[in-house]
Amino acid sequence: MKLVRFGLKFIIFMFISFIVIIIGLYTYAFLSPKLELKSAGQFHIYDTNDELLYQGSSTSEWVDLDDINYNLINAVLSVEDKNFYNHHGFDYLRIAKAMYLNIKNKKITQGASTISQQYVKNIYLDFDSTWERKIEEAFLTLELEVHYSKDEILEGYLNTINYGQGNYGIANASRYYFNKEPLDLTLEESLILAGIPNSPAYYNPVADYDLSIKRAKMVGQAMVDNDLLEQDVLDGLFKNEIPIYGKASEENLDMLMYYQDAVMQELKQIKTIPDNLIQSGGISVYTYLDLNAQEILEQNILKYVKEPDIESASVIIDPKTGGVIALSGGVNYAKSQYNRAIQATRQVGSTMKPFLYYGALEEGMTAASTFNSQYTTFSLSNGTFYSPKNYASIYANKPITMAEAIAVSDNVYAVKTNMFLGPEKLVEVANRVGIHSELEAIPSLALGTEGISVLDLARGYNTFASGGYRKEIGLIKRIEDKDGNILYEKEDKEELVLNENYTYILNEMLSNSTNSQFIDYARPTALVIASKLSRKYAIKTGTTDSDFWTVGYNPDLLMATWVGYDDGREIEAKYSSITKDIWADTMEDLLKEKEASWYDTPNNVVGVVLDAATGMPTNNSSKAALFYFVRGTEDLTIDTESVFKENKE
Repeated sequence: MKLVRFGLKFIIFMFISFIVIIIGLYTYAFLSPKLELKSAGQFHIYDTNDELLYQGSSTSEWVDLDDINYNLINAVLSVEDKNFYNHHGFDYLRIAKAMYLNIKNKKITQGASTISQQYVKNIYLDFDSTWERKIEEAFLTLELEVHYSKDEILEGYLNTINYGQGNYGIANASRYYFNKEPLDLTLEESLILAGIPNSPAYYNPVADYDLSIKRAKMVGQAMVDNDLLEQDVLDGLFKNEIPIYGKASEENLDMLMYYQDAVMQELKQIKTIPDNLIQSGGISVYTYLDLNAQEILEQNILKYVKEPDIESASVIIDPKTGGVIALSGGVNYAKSQYNRAIQATRQVGSTMKPFLYYGALEEGMTAASTFNSQYTTFSLSNGTFYSPKNYASIYANKPITMAEAIAVSDNVYAVKTNMFLGPEKLVEVANRVGIHSELEAIPSLALGTEGISVLDLARGYNTFASGGYRKEIGLIKRIEDKDGNILYEKEDKEELVLNENYTYILNEMLSNSTNSQFIDYARPTALVIASKLSRKYAIKTGTTDSDFWTVGYNPDLLMATWVGYDDGREIEAKYSSITKDIWADTMEDLLKEKEASWYDTPNNVVGVVLDAATGMPTNNSSKAALFYFVRGTEDLTIDTESVFKENKE
């Protein structure tokens, strides 16, 4: 009996505590400053020419609820929050039901967000699912409910929701898809629009008409279930195709959204922009985006990536500023919003080697230093064995120079160099040039077995492209508030972290990727695109079982591009030319109006004509290539293989 009384008291105590907490929270929310709905979360994104590119979370025109078709309003309430006018921000019965179903199904199958909660998300810049973010969302939902009427909240929601294809707000959406004002929408058009916000990329009729109609019928059934529509009326809808006024953008706006998402990601990381300023609204974000570069990049991606499921990501940077002028995180934003340029970490293959060979130059090796290229099994200190293979298992079976090893991307030479220097050296150089990824100092790191994002890899390469200066890489130039006050401005600071002599020598060696003089037991890795190129570039390709890469630059431009499958499955060798073609066509098109440029030879660097493979003087013009040395080391012959063997012993 005591146990029963204790249980009853505990339940009463918990109930009273819950009521007190709820009252306290609503009181706190009531006493909090009132948010200005028509500017909350408002932000604009501009390109490098200060032209408005994107307007997010609120529209330039606010449509009153009375000017929106009642069918659309009923459709939205039915499918999104049927108890909207009866709860105070949170639908507790719906939450309980969702929790029960999720536990029963052992996975997340039901959500319980109300329109008020979704509206709070819309006036924010991110949709993170952290507990901190959810608690913040809950407090703002309470503030919304105590300060505004239900009609005001619903009106704000409809004016800020994402309707796909870059359209935010019901006015933009109704005009874009149907060339109508929101009040003039038909029932069928209302159902289509009401269905889009659940998944704007999938359910908008421009991206997939059939899927949008299927979703619209589900919305209609929700209206029937809520006694807002007769079943026979619904059954008579969508018998004929609904005319869609909007068309896919010629600039492929969906792909451009990857750049915009990357801007939002960067914006979240700028600590000088407080959350309360974002909440109160009115910020303008000025970026480095060059729409011409973005359009050319997208055209070439679509031109060469034809196979289903193959994805691509690319970044283009101006080495002089460190600004990202174009970016694509995938082939089709409507199909997948996963931004592979900034979110995916993939094995980078041989594109890791330039960082290794810069370290080798620093440690006394030269462009003419040789190692034997032959099948080799390495005995590691942990008692295991490692047997790296060259592409297609082709080996020189003789000594080759560093210059040739870079040109043809010899794996054995790279691993020998990595072990000769110690793997820690490669990690140190990668960190020094700006790569943020955590890398493990292992022999296979020389072959790019660690995961790095496209943007992070490009960040490291930009230090080479800048002549040894590490720069801040970013998409955002500056941020202003609604009054034009500058809140943030990207610093143009640079730090010389590499020796200019070695950087120049490395850049020259990377230009041999298209040099036919280095045709030997293997061919230079970018020779296939040599005929497309009108000027000199430093280029490195990379290949793994599941990834193809091309990274290249000159003083004017840097571009990194990747293709592969999201699930990491093996990719066929016949697709290896995709990144090279995208890279070559894009770079050439972007630079066609510019005068060809290259790096000035440092005073302490000298060029010597040598045999491309052996690094020795030669009279054979077909094998002669220009090698660069720090002055005084051009006559220094080092038997690197012998030193390597001595160190092992």
